[in-house]
Amino acid sequence: MPNFSYQGRDAAGNAVSGALEAASELDAAKRLMARSVTPLSITQAAAEAARKGAGGAGKLAALFEEKPRHEDILLFFRQIYSLLKAGVPIMRALAGLQESAASKGMKNLLRDMRESLDSGREFSAAMARHPGVFNSFAINMTRVGEMTGKMEEIFLRLFHHMEFERFIHEQVKSALRYPSFVVLAMAIAIVVVNIFVIPAFARVFDSFGAQLPAVTRMLLGFSDFMRNSWYYMLAALAAAIFCFRSWVGTRKGRYEWDRIKLRIPIAGKIVAKATLSRFARSFALASRSGVPIIQALSNVAQTVDNAYISDKIEHMRDGVERGESVLRNAIAAGIFTPMVIQMIAVGEETGSLDEMLQDVADMYQREVEYELKTLSQQIEPILIVFLGVLVLILALGIFLPMWDLGKAAKGG
Repeated sequence: MPNFSYQGRDAAGNAVSGALEAASELDAAKRLMARSVTPLSITQAAAEAARKGAGGAGKLAALFEEKPRHEDILLFFRQIYSLLKAGVPIMRALAGLQESAASKGMKNLLRDMRESLDSGREFSAAMARHPGVFNSFAINMTRVGEMTGKMEEIFLRLFHHMEFERFIHEQVKSALRYPSFVVLAMAIAIVVVNIFVIPAFARVFDSFGAQLPAVTRMLLGFSDFMRNSWYYMLAALAAAIFCFRSWVGTRKGRYEWDRIKLRIPIAGKIVAKATLSRFARSFALASRSGVPIIQALSNVAQTVDNAYISDKIEHMRDGVERGESVLRNAIAAGIFTPMVIQMIAVGEETGSLDEMLQDVADMYQREVEYELKTLSQQIEPILIVFLGVLVLILALGIFLPMWDLGKAAKGG
């Protein structure tokens, strides 16, 4: 039997990891559950070693291999749901989807999944071989579908879940298009003014031989620095980006940055609401599919894409493992509004927590949509103020010496 490495939590909530022999990932999960260990991730060790030892040529080929797009995976979940609902066997369904796939990356993915199923793997295990395409939430939900026999229902819910993710992404891109254009135009204007305009005035000011105002000296100094030491600025910018990416790449840095993001004016509340909407929708989907609350919280914590909120959800799960209510842990998390807390309380009392969380997700989604529609209007005053300050500094720096010289000429 193949070896599997796993990570999970024991009955006391402590993190555990190790390896075991099992016929499949599903069998490994069952064995861990029998040991009172809740699995968070299960990886076939042999397959992992084979991938790592594939050689440089294989790695280079994989680097340039065409990857399926988000839209391809979205369409895949919709199509596989329709085919399974119509009674088409899953191998025939995958074969048909492979033949009709438009992209080479999707064809390769479906071919590999068919080969995995032919070799005896479960559908979720075939998906787990492509972590860059399917996230842990999709894999875990598919595993739940295999255990409950509700594969087509799971695929439909995953389709709606990914459709919501794409909608949020497109809305953010649309809302930031105008502010990004304005900021880019301002940056170009600053470069042009400092390289071409201010040096021309500097020659005129030098011919006056008079003491220049502080604002003018500041502008001239910055212009000289930009023209003569621009490579230092680029090096400093590159170093700052490298340091930031390295810091965010650490566990602590990612946690701190995700916490800071939630406090950024205007953008922070949108990020928070979108993240909580993703949490509520994912939790409702998992709960409605029959996943135990503790396991659902573990799965959802890995999909919210925010280390700070993920940590809060992990603490919620720990509290539920100790026998506390979801409501009490939601209050202690401090990330939900009073209205959401009330909805969670009602859901827990009436046994309809999944429905209440779905309502929470819809409510947050509507708020995110409204915030994104008005994002340009909220950013516009800030851009106008910044542009006004920039123009004021340039006007004072350039025209103050002329006014002083004009007064001196009249006095003479």
